[in-house]
Amino acid sequence: MNKPRLSFWQIWNMSFGFLGIQFGFALQNANVSRIFETLGADLDKIPILWIAAPVTGLIVQPIIGHMSDKTWNRLGRRRPYFLVGAILASAAILVMPNSPALWVAAGMLWIMDASINISMEPFRAFVGDMLPSEQRTAGFAMQSFFIGTGAVVASALPYMMTNWFGISNVAPEGIIPDSVKFSFYLGGAVFFLAVAFTVFSTKEYSPEELKKFEEEKDDFGAMAEIRAERKKITANKFLKDGLIWLITGVVISLILALVLKEDDYGLYVLFVGAIIFGFLQLIASTLTKSGNTKNGFVVVLNDLYNMPKTMKQLAYVQFFSWFALFAMWIYTTPAVTHHIYGTTDPTSSLYNEGADWVGVLMAVYNGFAAVMAFVLVWLAKRTSRKTVHMISLVAGGLGLASFYVFKNPDLLIISELGIGLAWASILAMPYAILAGSLPPEKMGVYMGIFNFFIVIPQITAASVLGFFTRTVFNHEAIYTLILGGVSMILAGLLTLKVDDVDEVK
Repeated sequence: MNKPRLSFWQIWNMSFGFLGIQFGFALQNANVSRIFETLGADLDKIPILWIAAPVTGLIVQPIIGHMSDKTWNRLGRRRPYFLVGAILASAAILVMPNSPALWVAAGMLWIMDASINISMEPFRAFVGDMLPSEQRTAGFAMQSFFIGTGAVVASALPYMMTNWFGISNVAPEGIIPDSVKFSFYLGGAVFFLAVAFTVFSTKEYSPEELKKFEEEKDDFGAMAEIRAERKKITANKFLKDGLIWLITGVVISLILALVLKEDDYGLYVLFVGAIIFGFLQLIASTLTKSGNTKNGFVVVLNDLYNMPKTMKQLAYVQFFSWFALFAMWIYTTPAVTHHIYGTTDPTSSLYNEGADWVGVLMAVYNGFAAVMAFVLVWLAKRTSRKTVHMISLVAGGLGLASFYVFKNPDLLIISELGIGLAWASILAMPYAILAGSLPPEKMGVYMGIFNFFIVIPQITAASVLGFFTRTVFNHEAIYTLILGGVSMILAGLLTLKVDDVDEVK
């Protein structure tokens, strides 16, 4: 029994919540560095303040994915998580611009990002649950459309508040401008209402229906082969790998602290992370040795070791793509205000004019992504998803690097078109390629694990970009954007090595 094809409006309704989710992310991406600088953060300390976002995703998404795979209640399988995340995220968005101090703003970013992740992760698995293979690219493209559309409005909101409604974008030192505050208030309302629309307009397939759909697929052979390749990881394997990660993290941290006497704490994050991952594997070894292999924690680590081949190949593409994106989100505001507008004073009208223009630029790339989302589906049918993704990433990398060349801020709109093309593809093509390689009963947890290859590069970026900007680039953020461009081009080239096992022409 095959899954029925859904109508355009059914796919529209099930994806509409992403409009709200992206409102939250776009407000965060366009304004958090501005909030941090306003509250007194040094430029090279901003990346470590952003570390909350990817760390939160690393922890939350696989947990929520595993839980949603096992959930079924009156609201369904994935929808309960949409709704709870929306309530929490909307509340955090309302509080964020009223942070009285830098540490409060950093804490609110942590809470806001955790809540957004609770809503967002099940949406990816939702497409795999609801759509047949031939509609999945269109399903993820619809999500891209709503992501782009929501981000256009949300990114430009501070600019619109000032230039359309006359709300001030300047405030005393240490105070967030009213234009930013009102943008966050509106964003919180849109987040909740958009997610609630999907929750109450879409019906999910029951576990029994999903089982019937996948019995047909097992006969086809692809899913049966994936299951056959799975193996339980032994206690000794967890022990051995755990010790390697732990010892490596400890040794490098000690070298940084005692030999190099490095005081950039961002650099320690990566290696402390290695230590933590080592400890987690030692815990898994102990649980496995005692026969507690059905524990959710052990199950997730087993799933991590048993990733399908396509997922492993996509991991490299995702790493360099999201490293570049995180560099862009952190450093576009300081790069534009410093390199093009020529100011480093966040209380000046010139700085805030540049910061508002960054919001417009982010609206441009998101708007172009929304327009291109369905164009990329059409191109993928006539070429391949790999080809489309490779070309899009190269265009995005060139767009990022071109910020150095354009001294007229209006010309940066050209740069944003390349970035928008890459963004549209990043939001759709990897997930469309991935979904066909996953066991259906593991769709949620694997979509959560796949998020590792989004957040690990962000953690890496947050850990090392401050060091590079300070010591290698002499506090010139524009060179950090160039580094991001090179990373995105490399991601495009790595796409050519991915096996798309489920592509339907």
